[in-house]
Amino acid sequence: MAGRKAELRYLEQLYSEGGNQILVLYGRADNQGRQLVQEFCKNKKSFYYYAPEVSAKAQKSRMKREIAEYYQVSVSEESYDIYFKRIKSGDGSKLVLVIEEFQNILKKDEMFLESVVKLKDKQLYPGPVLILLCSSDVCWVEQEMPELLGKAGKNLSGITKLHELRFMDVAKKFSGYTLRQKVEVYGILGGVPEYLRHWDQRGDVKYNICRNILSPDGFLHHKAEELIRSQLRELTVYNTILEAMASGRRKLNELYQETGFSRAKISVYLKNLMEFDVVEKVYSFETGGWENAQKGLYQIKDTFINFWFKFVYPHLSDLYRIEPEQFYEKYIAEELEKYLNRYFVKLCMEYLEHLDNGHKLPLEIYKMGTWVGKKGTIDIIAQNSVRENLICLCNWLEPEMTFEMCQQLFASMEQAKVTASFYYLFTARSFDEKLVKMVSKDSRILLVDMNQVI
Repeated sequence: MAGRKAELRYLEQLYSEGGNQILVLYGRADNQGRQLVQEFCKNKKSFYYYAPEVSAKAQKSRMKREIAEYYQVSVSEESYDIYFKRIKSGDGSKLVLVIEEFQNILKKDEMFLESVVKLKDKQLYPGPVLILLCSSDVCWVEQEMPELLGKAGKNLSGITKLHELRFMDVAKKFSGYTLRQKVEVYGILGGVPEYLRHWDQRGDVKYNICRNILSPDGFLHHKAEELIRSQLRELTVYNTILEAMASGRRKLNELYQETGFSRAKISVYLKNLMEFDVVEKVYSFETGGWENAQKGLYQIKDTFINFWFKFVYPHLSDLYRIEPEQFYEKYIAEELEKYLNRYFVKLCMEYLEHLDNGHKLPLEIYKMGTWVGKKGTIDIIAQNSVRENLICLCNWLEPEMTFEMCQQLFASMEQAKVTASFYYLFTARSFDEKLVKMVSKDSRILLVDMNQVI
């Protein structure tokens, strides 16, 4: 399964281990956890049950019926103990039991968990079994499940969250695209597999935005608000905060002035948004110039939600009034390149991690981040365990990376009170001759044309 090789390897590792295991696998539905599990179960003996939101009694009746039909057996009692005694692999191989949206059972029936633990402990089924408890309710798993599990949590072999795909995995899906096209896709959709599936590689960025996002029947039309509504209440407050953040209000006081909500209220809602991976707090890389760094910054973490609230949500009247192509030209076309700069920096950071994993950097990365100053920014600082630094400049917007841009970087380094042992200069376009000549005389500096490596 494209982009999920690490997760598949982990599942295969659990499957190959001796004894029985229970794994909680969760993540947003659009991250295609169901497809991952289906791929894993190929050529394995398995039983799959989807748990809808019904009463405890109706849930037991459904599972009883499905087990009876699947195994062609008679099930006399409505009990999870009895159900798990009837499942089987039919031979000596390990059985995979998949219960999707298991929270819909556990919320209403604590006996279910007791039966799962008995199954794991071989009290109900003598053969080896891997139990996959799957959920798309991220907030419930992270906030409520631990208390419900209680001491039974010690029986889990692991809790795995299915995240979005990284840029490198997205790039592989769009192998025929140029670097700029790949950054466009990633900077608009992020690494959400279900979103990416709807992007038509035969069309350009304007075509896909108009077709998928701006058109009333587009797959992503209002998807951002639906996602927030699915996990959080009081959409009115969240929408107001997110629109303010997307417009550039990144500090608590700025959000207070823009929204009129109290600082205490905003803090609570920001905390909820961060728990749901919609918003993140920006921590400037710690350097000697701490007094020159900006502090208390927030930004929208979810890529598509960021795009929606930046370009679409502020102009809903025109979204419904004019044609998608007109909307694109009026509100998106001119600002899109500047917006995508953040995602190019993110790509460069991921590329550095890739090089570090292959031991291809002049130092081994211990920590990495961005320094956000009051008078400038250092795109990437990568530091090893003895505080030697590799500093990076990333050029997405300008036709060429210039010597003058490097001088601006050096000025920011003075503000940050940081030095560097090595420099990587990343560009999405080209380098000017003056810079190339300077670098040819300095072995500490490497020029990286990202068009050549991605």
